[in-house]
Amino acid sequence: MSHPDSAPGRIDTSVLVTTFRRPRHLALVLESIALQRGVPRDYEIVVADDGSDDTTAEVVAQFAMALDIPVRFTTQPHDGFRLARCRNNAARLARGDYLMFLDGDCILPRGHLAAHRGRRRPGLTLLGHCARLTEETSRLLVPENLSITNLAGLGSAAEARSLDRRHRRIRWHNLLRHPTKPRLTGGDFGVWRSDFERINGFDERFVGWGQEDDDLGLRLRAAGIRLESVLDLTRSLHVWHPTDPTAAARWRDGANVAYFSRKGRLTACREGLRHRGHHDVVWGLPAELATTELGRRVARHLAAAPTAAPGGRCEIDVVVWPTRVGFTRPAECRLLFVPRGTSPPRWLARQADRMVAVDPLDESAVAETLDTIG
Repeated sequence: MSHPDSAPGRIDTSVLVTTFRRPRHLALVLESIALQRGVPRDYEIVVADDGSDDTTAEVVAQFAMALDIPVRFTTQPHDGFRLARCRNNAARLARGDYLMFLDGDCILPRGHLAAHRGRRRPGLTLLGHCARLTEETSRLLVPENLSITNLAGLGSAAEARSLDRRHRRIRWHNLLRHPTKPRLTGGDFGVWRSDFERINGFDERFVGWGQEDDDLGLRLRAAGIRLESVLDLTRSLHVWHPTDPTAAARWRDGANVAYFSRKGRLTACREGLRHRGHHDVVWGLPAELATTELGRRVARHLAAAPTAAPGGRCEIDVVVWPTRVGFTRPAECRLLFVPRGTSPPRWLARQADRMVAVDPLDESAVAETLDTIG
């Protein structure tokens, strides 16, 4: 749904709000976006729902009717916690050059959009975060009163100090050129659409709580995008609610940790804004590929796929055992095919990011590996 022709012309910023079964929180968030000051009305709101079976759709529809900016809505059948896909659904609908991702329980102070638009630069992703409101403060909030509420003053002094420390840590990690930090947290950040599309958005293989935003941050960094804090200018406010039963108590206990920690992560994920089949990946293939039955099957499947020149950079470099040489190209993922029942030498196995044992005659296993690895 969208407000009919309410803001014709170019959309500068898309505020993408993800939600599930929290219509009261969503109403507060939407109202806080509508109250933004210091920016033209050239932004839109896209609400992406994870299959709520309550009044969520009605809340969005009623809000859109009273607003002078476009409001769009998308939903999907609820099939477990699929936040990565939900965020991509919002991005697919978005028309803005700049995407601001926001959780559906985080309200914005009135200068939030202006702060992002004043700080943003090409090649830069801006990291925000939320101050957590108490249960009592959250209970008293109603959409009709947000316009006369000092939102920036709602957070506690302890929360403010915590966010100040987070801001300093982000700056420090950037000064140190830390290999994996600062981390991106998906509930409040801004990214250029072109950068988001370049890495194919969120990886939709993340199903269940956690790590999909950490993964996005690492892939943005791999693409040469700098992650910087906007917390010295603005921070969102998390409206209290009971902890989601699917959330792990500790990061390392999350359902996606094993997948997140895998070797051979591609900068542009295979299952994101679009599915990247083997024809969408740049491969490195050895000159001796056709000398074995398994190698010939791999070569047939990749006959029409883009390949790197000898020694050239690729996304996935392939070696098929037995071989006289190892991996020779700069690559994001080094894939070793091994005929089932054989063992490669230890030196070759150590070079590989991923090792897959298949029956050389099993066409489907070879095809599935090439279509999903990475």
